[in-house]
Amino acid sequence: MRRRPTRTTLRTERSNLELMPLSLLNDFLYCPRRAALKAIEGIRSENKHTVLGDIVHEHADLPGYQVAKGVTLLRALPVWSERLGLSGKCDVVERHADGALAPVEYKKGKRRAFENDDAQLCAQALCLEEMLGRRIDRGAVFHAASKRRREVEFTPELRALVERSLADLRGLLDSQHVPPAVFKPACEECSLFEICLPKAASEDSRAERLSRQLFQT
Repeated sequence: MRRRPTRTTLRTERSNLELMPLSLLNDFLYCPRRAALKAIEGIRSENKHTVLGDIVHEHADLPGYQVAKGVTLLRALPVWSERLGLSGKCDVVERHADGALAPVEYKKGKRRAFENDDAQLCAQALCLEEMLGRRIDRGAVFHAASKRRREVEFTPELRALVERSLADLRGLLDSQHVPPAVFKPACEECSLFEICLPKAASEDSRAERLSRQLFQT
């Protein structure tokens, strides 16, 4: 008897690609170097932000369902897409009375729109669309710090961003190249900050540029 492959080892028939975790798309849009350090070098680290994120996800990570105000909430729902080469899970998928489905992603911070969060949510919707053969028009991000919900519409532009970013991410992983560190304000919130050392790398790059300019004059 032929053994059915698991989702973690499943490959697409069209492209023979191993499935990537959905969260890696978020990492890539936050910082390509962060994604490469995690996926290529296998580096993991925690800080207060990752710990708070784990706490926020404790309830959503318990598989099951409940009905509230006529809406069925499916928690920790596994999703995947052979076409996109993705797998992961939705924190919550809402099933409304009219049959509409909406993925909901839990984030620890205050209510703010981040492109990487919206893209991750849209990627979840694309997985659901492939699995169920139906269109999903919108989802939501629940921001735990402010206890506010932000609706996200899956526009053609957002869908195109997901497709384009996944192609770029796949290219990065295939290259097995870790991009150099470039310091930016978001770096200080990253759990890999002490490992990546973007400030030191940026200072080294600046010194190297000054040295080249000095000897070229």
